[in-house]
Amino acid sequence: MQLIDTHTHLFEDRLCDQLPNVVLRAQQAGVSQSVCIGTDVQTSKRSVEIAQRFSDSIFAAVGIQPNYCHLAKADDWDQIVALAKQDRVCAVGETGLDRYWNECPFDLQQDYFDRHIRLSQETNLPFVVHMRDCLPDVMVMLREGRQRGPLHGVMHSYTGDLTSALECIELGLHISFAGMVTYKNAADIRDVAAKIPADRVLIETDSPYLSPEPKRKQRPNEPALLVHTAACIAEVRNIPFAEFAELTSNNAKQFFRIA
Repeated sequence: MQLIDTHTHLFEDRLCDQLPNVVLRAQQAGVSQSVCIGTDVQTSKRSVEIAQRFSDSIFAAVGIQPNYCHLAKADDWDQIVALAKQDRVCAVGETGLDRYWNECPFDLQQDYFDRHIRLSQETNLPFVVHMRDCLPDVMVMLREGRQRGPLHGVMHSYTGDLTSALECIELGLHISFAGMVTYKNAADIRDVAAKIPADRVLIETDSPYLSPEPKRKQRPNEPALLVHTAACIAEVRNIPFAEFAELTSNNAKQFFRIA
């Protein structure tokens, strides 16, 4: 039994200070591979460094997350484009839109989201979508992107409704679920997770955030805790844990084109 954590932030202080042990605990828990996702130029560089350091188990994604777009310097985007060509980089992002936080002008977020989608289409690397309190806005840009050509992306830590999830799938995206799916008040997310087509389901920790039950608030989240999210979704889909682990691992390998 092996699992793949499709979204981590291993460069965060709560994890990077003990990174060898974090990786070891993941492997001991059956989480064989993880994707470290950048949020700006510096963390994208760190993600690549981590992936190259732990080349037997970690891959990287590079991008500028919507809440950091206003902090980007003039040449930051060019650096992201260059980083996308580095060894062990398997995706661009995270990108997307966010109306919960208001530090970054929304039109600037849209500009950078469009850049990531276009970079994905140019490089054939998948893109990773952050979405918070703005699902209709995200859907508009995904539809526009699909008019230019095929989309290959994932809705990370999905919290939207089933109708939108199914449209995302029709547009060419996968749907990923994080620890929130295990929370008592997350019946709606579990219902979506139960009904997503089997070949489009991915799982993640979003570590060090969103620790799943029963580890919520006990310690920073980390890839080893992915087993709890996997067990929850396997239960709502009414399939054995091992079968769900194999399913999502195969999906992740195909999506990111990793061995």
